[in-house]
Amino acid sequence: MTNTELDRDLWVRHPAVARPGAVRLICLPHAGGSASFYVPMAKPLAPGIDVGLVQYPGRQDRRREPCIEDLGQLADAAFEALRPELDGPVAFFGHSMGATLAFEIALRMDQAGLPAPVRLFVSARRAPSAHRDERVHLKDDDGMIAEIRALSGTDSRALGDEEIMRMAMPSIRADYKAAETYRYLPGPKLRCPISALTGDSDPKATVDEVERWREHTTAEFDLNVYRGGHFYLTQHQQAVLQVVRDRLGTT
Repeated sequence: MTNTELDRDLWVRHPAVARPGAVRLICLPHAGGSASFYVPMAKPLAPGIDVGLVQYPGRQDRRREPCIEDLGQLADAAFEALRPELDGPVAFFGHSMGATLAFEIALRMDQAGLPAPVRLFVSARRAPSAHRDERVHLKDDDGMIAEIRALSGTDSRALGDEEIMRMAMPSIRADYKAAETYRYLPGPKLRCPISALTGDSDPKATVDEVERWREHTTAEFDLNVYRGGHFYLTQHQQAVLQVVRDRLGTT
C-alpha cells in the first residue's frame, strides 16, 4: 500500500457501495465530531451517491494521532489526503466547522487547477465573512462540556461518562480552537453552487449569517431553513437528504 492510499484510508471511509459513476459526496464533521456522525445520512443516499465520511486526526480510531488546531492546516492535510477522491464529480457536505473546512478545501481545489465541486452543502455555519469573536476553546473542561450540552451535539450518555469525556476533550478543544481562530481572507469566489441549510434557532449561526454564504460564490445559491437548533438535521434527516438528492440530480 502506498502512502497516498494509506492517507486516504485514514481520512475517508465509504460505508455503502455506490453504482459506477455516481457523484461522490464528501461529508465533513462538526467540531468534536467524527465520521460516524454521518452514517445515518450516508446509507440512505446509496447507491445513487457515493458518500465518503471524513475522519479527522485525534479521535476514535485515529486518537493516537495529534489533533490539528489550525483550520488552514487541517484543510491542507485533508485536501492532500482527499486528492484520490477528487477524480470525478464531487460535492461536499459540511456541518458547522465542517462547512468552513469544505469551503477551504474547495478553494484549494481551485488553486490547484482542479475542476470545481459540483456543489457545496454548508450546514449550521455562518458564512466565512460573518465573523464572531468566540473563545469557547479557552474555557476549562466543565465550561466546554456545558457548551456541548447546550448544543445537544453529543450523546448525553457520553457526557455523563467521565472516562469517555476525558478521552474526547483533546479533540473537542482542538476543533473548537481551529474553528474559533479561523479568519477568512478575502479572495476569489468559488465557482460552484452553494446550498446552505440551517436551524431557525441555532445559537451559533443566525439565518442572516448563514444567508451570507451567497457572497462566496459566482454560481447559484439557495437557503434552506428548518425548525430547530444547531443539530436541526437529526430532526429533519429525510428533508435534508431530499435536498441533497434534488441538488445532485439523483433519486
